[in-house]
Amino acid sequence: MNGNDFTKDFPVVCVGGSAGGLDAYIRLLKHLPADMGVAIVIVNHLRTVATRLHEILPSYTEMPVELITEKLDIRPDTVFIIPEKRDLHLLDGEFRLKPISKPRGWPDVITVFLRSITENWGGKVIAVIVSGFDGDGAAALRGIKEAGGITIAQKLDTAGQPDMPESAIASGFIDFVLSPEAIAREIVRIAHAERVATTGSDGSPLPPSRLS
Repeated sequence: MNGNDFTKDFPVVCVGGSAGGLDAYIRLLKHLPADMGVAIVIVNHLRTVATRLHEILPSYTEMPVELITEKLDIRPDTVFIIPEKRDLHLLDGEFRLKPISKPRGWPDVITVFLRSITENWGGKVIAVIVSGFDGDGAAALRGIKEAGGITIAQKLDTAGQPDMPESAIASGFIDFVLSPEAIAREIVRIAHAERVATTGSDGSPLPPSRLS
């Protein structure tokens, strides 16, 4: 099914991580149902090493797991993986890939994608920062909050490398500090609340007057 068959206002969860992130991704996905109506985008900052997440993670979720390609439609109930050596953007409901803007030093691919999705997505945005070195993602959290999004950092004592969630927490723009399993529960809660807000009790769309 083409992504254009979906409305472009479902929640999108960006999970940003690096070193130690694989453990967090697995623990998170194992506790997420496959029919939440939410897109999961894993932005793992790799500068030179080819990602294997699209090969590893299908064992831990019933959702399809796809390596992002240029102009791939974003759609719900799917896990999307950023390829290495690329900055990721979202435009008109499609992923766009560009050469990585910081080829040296610590990448900022999480910050780049969070800023893009904040500017170009009509639905709820949930930013999740998990285990990793440096502080990628922290600089975009204020924008997420100002746009009405939700921000979550992995609880430091559950992270293999706490630098990245610690930097996120230090930004002052984190709503929740949770273990990966608790992050999954919060995502489910938000997804349910969004669905209730936009559909009637029988699951049918609400009239426009009740959506405003």
